[in-house]
Amino acid sequence: MDPTVPEPPVFVELAAHPLRWRLLAVLAGGDRRVRELAEGVGEPQNLVSYHLRRLRAGGLVAARRSGHDGRDTYYRLDLERCAGELAAAGGALHPALRMVPPVPPVPPDPSAVPELPDPPRVLFACTGNSARSPIAAALMRRSTGGRVATADAGSAPKERVHPAAVRVLRERYGIDIAERRPRHLDTLAGRRFDYVVTLCDRVREVCPEFPGRPRRIHWSVPDPAPAAGRGADGGADRSADGGFARTAAEIEARVRHLLPVLIDQPHPEVRS
Repeated sequence: MDPTVPEPPVFVELAAHPLRWRLLAVLAGGDRRVRELAEGVGEPQNLVSYHLRRLRAGGLVAARRSGHDGRDTYYRLDLERCAGELAAAGGALHPALRMVPPVPPVPPDPSAVPELPDPPRVLFACTGNSARSPIAAALMRRSTGGRVATADAGSAPKERVHPAAVRVLRERYGIDIAERRPRHLDTLAGRRFDYVVTLCDRVREVCPEFPGRPRRIHWSVPDPAPAAGRGADGGADRSADGGFARTAAEIEARVRHLLPVLIDQPHPEVRS
């Protein structure tokens, strides 16, 4: 064996296996439980679990306990890690194949989103419609300059948007949603959407059907609100803002990775 020949990069070693590649492809469409992955790739659950462990050990896939049923686990594809590993893989073979991983503009440049004659329509949903879904909708509007028709709602809406969500969006992203009020998913009954994105595990189980078979995408994002305390004066404790900031950062990354799907791929068959 030639000692100068390097070992294959992690991404190549992991993704080259046909089953692992299929698992990555399924997870590229949203977070899944292991039984759903087994159904998606048509393989036994114990075999899928083994390969998921390999993908997690390599950092390409992450796992998170379900917020709906703590005994269950959702798996998600780490697209940021995959982009970096894929970019490095070419250079490991030959310097001429070295790629630079895509670096998102900061702040996102809405001018990079083309004017679309038939803009995609996206609904973001979570249980309370007080943190995750309004954050996602606000970041989508900001990233696209309003070129994607965006709505958000909840299955059990709170009385108001969480103050920490309002502060984080205003201070970190320059977005003001202080006047926005949560609304129920039922208020959107009959509306047509191209994509319905559920951001919590509970709402995924109860989200109603919408006309035209929109594409369903699930992001298993924990609710940051339970960790938010109260200040000595009864007001919101700003020390909890860090949790909301981390949630907003995760959602911002997911929104950024969703944009090429909205722009480059045909919409589902939802047109009348």
